[in-house]
Amino acid sequence: MEYSEANSPVETTSRILCCQCGSAIAPNPSNMCVACLRTQVDITEGIPKQVIIYFCKKCERYQQQMGQWIGADLESSQLMSFCLKKLKSLNKVNLVDATFVWTEPHSKRIKIKLTVQKEVMGGTILQQTFVVEFVVNGHMCEDCHRREAKDFWKAVVQVRQKTDHKKTFFYLEQLLIKHKSHDKCVNIKAIDGGIDFFFDRKDEAKKLVDFLLSVIPCRYQTSQQLISHDTHNNTYNYKYTYAVEIVPICKDDIVCLPLQTAQSIGNIGQICVVIRVTNLVYLVDPFTLRTCELTANNYFRNPFRSICSSKQLTEHIVMDIELTGDDIKVPIGKRSDKHLLADIWVVRSSEIGSDNQKHSRTHLGHLLKPGDTCLAFDINGANINEPNFEKYEKNNSNKIPDVIVIKKYFGDKVSRNRRREWKLRRIEIDKASDGSSANREYMDFMEDLEEDPMLRQNVNIYADKEKMESGMAVDLDELEAEAPKITLQEMLEDLVID
Repeated sequence: MEYSEANSPVETTSRILCCQCGSAIAPNPSNMCVACLRTQVDITEGIPKQVIIYFCKKCERYQQQMGQWIGADLESSQLMSFCLKKLKSLNKVNLVDATFVWTEPHSKRIKIKLTVQKEVMGGTILQQTFVVEFVVNGHMCEDCHRREAKDFWKAVVQVRQKTDHKKTFFYLEQLLIKHKSHDKCVNIKAIDGGIDFFFDRKDEAKKLVDFLLSVIPCRYQTSQQLISHDTHNNTYNYKYTYAVEIVPICKDDIVCLPLQTAQSIGNIGQICVVIRVTNLVYLVDPFTLRTCELTANNYFRNPFRSICSSKQLTEHIVMDIELTGDDIKVPIGKRSDKHLLADIWVVRSSEIGSDNQKHSRTHLGHLLKPGDTCLAFDINGANINEPNFEKYEKNNSNKIPDVIVIKKYFGDKVSRNRRREWKLRRIEIDKASDGSSANREYMDFMEDLEEDPMLRQNVNIYADKEKMESGMAVDLDELEAEAPKITLQEMLEDLVID
């Protein structure tokens, strides 16, 4: 049976007139059109159209509640959530959409476009869109206020090292910058023999101590001082002190290990040269190329002092050098594959032309050649006051060399620093100016970074645009010929454009 299209039923929608304006509309419980309904009902009533929020310029955080501050980037989800929580009566409507309206970053205004819905007049759902403006007022938070005062602190970390130079502290400064471990400090002060880090919370100070234990060989002790005591609720107010002691051994030092320590770390020779200090102390025996790693626990179990530091080294001229070859009998153990053993004859730069040549064995056979200048320590002409060396000298007087060669001297430091087209960032530390001595030590540290790729991989270096733009570019071939140990391509790969 077929039905024609004319006989099929047709659905028709009934229309009514608006009770206000008389226009034809679909039936609804209010019997009014949308335009008239909006004139009668405002679903955004009670929601503020302008709100004041507080922003700390120092730490770039917003005040959420009294004493609570949160960080949020512009037009981020965290900032959107923070702003919506500031709107009162927003829970009385149904939030459909919320988007940021672009404003100038320096205008101190944040605008959000909101779309809300609400049921009015017996079931009619009305939707409305409006813009809320948030006025950003500046207000310093409590933490930044304490940092600005520079006198309020709850915990202090006192870092000390009993040495005559600051290479370890320069290295530690770069590690702090790289890992941002000093951001929570209220103040940083440099004193004789170390640095003090002040914090307004004990937990932040403990985090710094844990970081120091992981990057440099050290140990620490704690103490506390009672500031006040409330007898009514039995609360105490303490100031805490963490005393961190760094191993007093630095790069290019000569040490005489105690016999027990030398046997426990691989039966290495007692007289060693420190080639690197990171989280461990790396030693090399210049007479056998044996290497070992000294931990902080091994050192403080049997502490000792260096018999020579980098400031006691003197310039010597290499008169002759002869490689010993690989057939030398070396005790069983780890041997350095980055050095070559050689017999060397040197004479002091001030005694050039005399017959006062001194013979020794060195681990720098791959680097030195006749006519080069090196830095060495003259044992015979030095007054060494170290108990371990006195015992060693008494039992092994025939094994003590006349001189110990430490490193090659690459020329004038001032001209080398002038041609250096990279730089390091520094931490703002309250300290008295200590003149050119600290500048020379800082230049020595930068030379160590150039010569040691393993030390450089823990430090962020940055391109010095001022020297690059001023035309003080360095000829790579010329600099490689002057300092063949410097891996220039690796230095360029490590550069960070600042």
